[in-house]
Amino acid sequence: MSSWRDRFNQLSGKTRFVVCRLFVHLSGQEVAPLLGILNRAGREAVESDGDLQILGEGLVEICQSLLQYDTYWESTANEGEVFWNEGDAGDYVNELFTDSAQRYLSEVDLSESDLGANEPLSLPITSNLVVMITVAYEGEVPDLEADLSNIHALKIGLKALISLHDRGKLRAIQVHFSPAQLGDELTNEQLLLNFPELIPL
Repeated sequence: MSSWRDRFNQLSGKTRFVVCRLFVHLSGQEVAPLLGILNRAGREAVESDGDLQILGEGLVEICQSLLQYDTYWESTANEGEVFWNEGDAGDYVNELFTDSAQRYLSEVDLSESDLGANEPLSLPITSNLVVMITVAYEGEVPDLEADLSNIHALKIGLKALISLHDRGKLRAIQVHFSPAQLGDELTNEQLLLNFPELIPL
């Protein structure tokens, strides 16, 4: 429900900005291929120097992949704020970026080669993967500004992110994931410690 301040700002013609972050926790060794998709999108984002169109295409691929892996969804969480000032929205995006990057093993080093000469060919496969998606957009999207802690709402929310890219409404996109690369592991204990906001689906 809109507050009186929201209604006043709408009447005065101000642009409404929303910054939201979505956590999706997947469980099962079968989710390991998602790490490849996430890392590829990360490399393309770096190579494009933050081009919003490239970031958006990566976001669409990530959301579509998450939807395909819905049988492995274990828990989720979402949060966000509404702003009527673009600078304030940008500050909140930076705040969420810093927080996401500090989560357990969520900062991938894209400069490293996948395997060194002396590393084993078989790597441990994590059974937990948490994807953190932060976006800023213009306008109002009720499907993202709701409680997404059930499977149906989460599916609709991921599709709404895809739609925002298609409509050119996204102003910032960030994706973090834990663990950040194949061979790293996110244990159940680390999951509870570093992602206390997650709600079981």
